Amino acid sequence: MSAGTSSPTAQVLIVDDEAEHAEVMADALRKPGHVSTIVNGLEEAREELLHGSFDVIVTDLVMETETSGLDVLELAKTHQPGAETIMVTAHGDVPTAKAALQGGAYDFIEKPLDLVVFRNLVGRAAETVLLRGQNDQLRGELDAAYGFEGIIGDSVAIRKVVEQVRKVGPSTIPVLVSGESGTGKELVAAAVHAVSKRAARRYVTFNAAGQSESLLEDQLFGHVRGAFTGADKDREGVFEYANKGTVFLDEIGDMPLSMQPKLLRVLESGEVVRLGSNDPRMTDVRFVSATNRNLKDMVAAGEFRDDLFFRVRGAEIHVPPLRERKEDIPLLVNHAIGRYAADSGIDRPTVTQPAMMRLISYAWPGNVRELFNVVHGMVVTAEGDSIDIHDVPDEIRESESDEEHTTMRGLAGVGLDRLEKEAMRQTLAMTNGNREQTAKLLGIGERTLYRKLKEYGLR
Repeated sequence: MSAGTSSPTAQVLIVDDEAEHAEVMADALRKPGHVSTIVNGLEEAREELLHGSFDVIVTDLVMETETSGLDVLELAKTHQPGAETIMVTAHGDVPTAKAALQGGAYDFIEKPLDLVVFRNLVGRAAETVLLRGQNDQLRGELDAAYGFEGIIGDSVAIRKVVEQVRKVGPSTIPVLVSGESGTGKELVAAAVHAVSKRAARRYVTFNAAGQSESLLEDQLFGHVRGAFTGADKDREGVFEYANKGTVFLDEIGDMPLSMQPKLLRVLESGEVVRLGSNDPRMTDVRFVSATNRNLKDMVAAGEFRDDLFFRVRGAEIHVPPLRERKEDIPLLVNHAIGRYAADSGIDRPTVTQPAMMRLISYAWPGNVRELFNVVHGMVVTAEGDSIDIHDVPDEIRESESDEEHTTMRGLAGVGLDRLEKEAMRQTLAMTNGNREQTAKLLGIGERTLYRKLKEYGLR
């Protein structure tokens, strides 16, 4: 299937024992670019479904038998599970066609066909297949790269985020994702959509930061022809475009106060009024938003409406800053190295322990975004087959947190065994008790670590 600026084009299988009627349907689908294969019976349909690849199956309900169309539907579900099936029926067979919907058919249409309605129905089915395929591909890519719907990490903090996503995703409750810039709030929002019941529908993102009120209103709610100079045709906004899917509004804390009542109206009633129109249009969307600001403080300061705050914060998922989940840094670094090495077409370099420890100890004010940018630079500029401490940017290599400074001042006169024990204790805490990772970070063998742990009484 291919997608253009309008409806996607599809591979369509038409099953109808009336050859002339099948040709009429195929001809109607030729105009929008669909490619049709025609067969005239159940056995021919079986062969095509076994060996071909289709996005949409259009089948007459009654052919050799009164249940031939249902048999085609069952074959399609078995051999073409990603496709959608449309039933064509005479008026008297409508109850059977409705039963087919319960069996997994996409929709049905009655004879005699209105070819415009038929064409639109096939177009909608094709778009459903396309969106489902894109979502499955995205989910697979995210899982391969990160682990769970784009979220990487094994820390207690990240496991809590994942658990929250699993719980709220299948519901319809509005979700507010909070956290500092660069923590990955947009990944969490995408994960909420991916595990929701709307996953096969559109996921539309929009950033409210830096938008004027007029532009923001136009983008979110659309306009009608003549609403303003240059509005030469009707245009749907984000909420209409995402109907039945999910809207992700990023940086909701930056939305102008004067725009907030209009957003609240849509969230409460589902009604969208385009610019230049008085006629409301109904929409049904799952609403997810994100902010790096404290909305409670903004409400107290009169900068954010309290009723809108309570509406968007049906459930809140807080994404922790990277400095609070340092044990995830090795996982993030190794993922980023593999990703950027592949992008650059070079062999994947390793990371020396001194370099990794420096990256772990840094505070990362820009969070995961900053970490990825730094790793990207190191992958590109590192010489040889490893990233060493000298490849770490100066500002990171030479930085020293207050905690490190205090620790360093107190090291004079401390026994080496005590220093070793403390290093093991803190590294175990950092890795959440993962002894294999602890040994790797400390630069010692696992057997040596086990012996030392026993010696120092660490568990």
